Amino acid sequence: MDIKNLYEIFLKHPTITTDSRDVPADSIFFALKGESFNGNAYAKASIEKGAAYAVVDEEEYCEKDDERYILVDDVLTTLQQLAKHHRCQLGTTIIGVTGTNGKTTTKELIAAVLKKKYNILFTQGNFNNHIGVPKTLLQLTKEHELAVIEMGANHPGEIKALVNIVLPDYGTITNVGKAHLLGFGSFEGVIRTKGELYDFLRADNGTAFINNDNPHLRGISAGLRLIRYGQKEAEGLLVKGEFIECNPMLKFKWSPVPSPYSPYEVQTKLIGSYNLDNALAAACIGTLFAVSADKICEALSEYTPANNRSQLTVTENNKLVVDAYNANPTSMKAALDNFKVINAPHKMCILGDMKELGEASEAEHQKIISMLDDCGFEEIWLVGDEFAKAVKATKPATLNIKLFANVDEVKTLLLSSKPKDKLILIKGSNSTKLIQAVDLL
Repeated sequence: MDIKNLYEIFLKHPTITTDSRDVPADSIFFALKGESFNGNAYAKASIEKGAAYAVVDEEEYCEKDDERYILVDDVLTTLQQLAKHHRCQLGTTIIGVTGTNGKTTTKELIAAVLKKKYNILFTQGNFNNHIGVPKTLLQLTKEHELAVIEMGANHPGEIKALVNIVLPDYGTITNVGKAHLLGFGSFEGVIRTKGELYDFLRADNGTAFINNDNPHLRGISAGLRLIRYGQKEAEGLLVKGEFIECNPMLKFKWSPVPSPYSPYEVQTKLIGSYNLDNALAAACIGTLFAVSADKICEALSEYTPANNRSQLTVTENNKLVVDAYNANPTSMKAALDNFKVINAPHKMCILGDMKELGEASEAEHQKIISMLDDCGFEEIWLVGDEFAKAVKATKPATLNIKLFANVDEVKTLLLSSKPKDKLILIKGSNSTKLIQAVDLL
C-alpha cells in the first residue's frame, strides 16, 4: 500500500497507537520493533481490542484475506512518511526546536507564549525522537494555526532525518554543549548535528531564531535569515533581556528592540539563571508572531516547570532543587554555577554520573570535582562509578564528599539519617535514578 492510500485510511481513523496495551477504538496500530520486542506479534491482539487497522512489516502476522492488516516494507519508515505527508497536506506553520540543553523547557515556554494568541500543537513531554516526532505531527488538525516541534539527537544525522519529516518553517537551536559525546564522537560532532536544523532552513529558505550571544551558533548561521535575541547590546536584535536575580527563582527584564517603553519585568517560576536564554527565545518568537508584550510576560510568569527540570520542591525537612532528568558537562556546570550564588545558609548537592561521554568521561567528571572545590557546599554526595574514579584521581582533601555506588545506597542512608534544613541540588543523568531519593529527603 502506498502512502496516499494509507493516508485516506488515516483521515477516517486519525488516532495512532504504537502500544498494544493502549488501543483506542477505531485507531491504527503501527507494529514497531525494538531491541527486545516485535510489535508485529501484537497486531492481532490490537485488532481484537478495537483497532480498525494494524500496519505490519512481516507477512506471517497478517490474517489471510483480512483487509484490516496493512503490509508494508518497514513500519517505522511508513509511520514517518505518513507523518510527513500529513504535515504537507495541512501546510501548518511549524517552529522546530533542538539543542543540547534547555530544548524541552524552551519548547514549553514558546508554546505557553503562543497559546496566548493561537491554537497550537506542541510536543508533549520530551517525545522528540524518530517515533515521538511523527506521532506528534499526526495529531495536527486544520484547527491548529501553529506547531512547535522538539527534536532530539544523540548520534550524527538524527536531526537531519527529523527535519526532513517535520519540514519546519522556523527553527531555533537553544545551544550546543558537551553531551552524548559517545554517540557524536566529539563536541564538533554535536555542533554539526544540531546545525543540521540550520542546514535545512538555509536550503529551504526558512528562518532561524538565534541567541546572538552564543558564538557557536553565530559561527554556523551564515547564509540564514536570522531573528536575533540576546542579553548583550548588538545590532539587529528583536528582543533584548537583562538578568535581575535568581534567588532561587529567575527574575529578569526584557523588551522589544527598539522600544519607547521601559523594559518589562518578569518573575518566573524557573530555577536557574541559564533559563534566561530560554525565556528570551520564547519572548522573541512571541514578538515576531505578534503576541502582545503583556501576554508574553503573563505566559512566562505563569509557566511552572515539570519533568524534574529545575523544579523547587519543599519537603518537611528540606528545600530541593530537582534537576534529575538529565546531565552533561555543560548543564552540570550551569546548574552548579547557579546553585553556588543562591543565597541559602546550608547547601549541599547530590550529583549523579554524567552518562554517554565516552573517552572524555573521566576528564569531564574530574572537572566537576575541581569546580566543586570552589562552591563552598557543606556536603557533597556523588553517585556512580564515574564520580568515584574522578575522586580517586583528584583526591580532593578539602571537600566533604560521600561516595555512593548507586541510588539504592543513597536511599539506605536516607532511611536511617537524612539532612535537615538544607537547600539541596539533585542532578544527574536519568539513568542514575536520583529522582528516587526525592521522596526521602
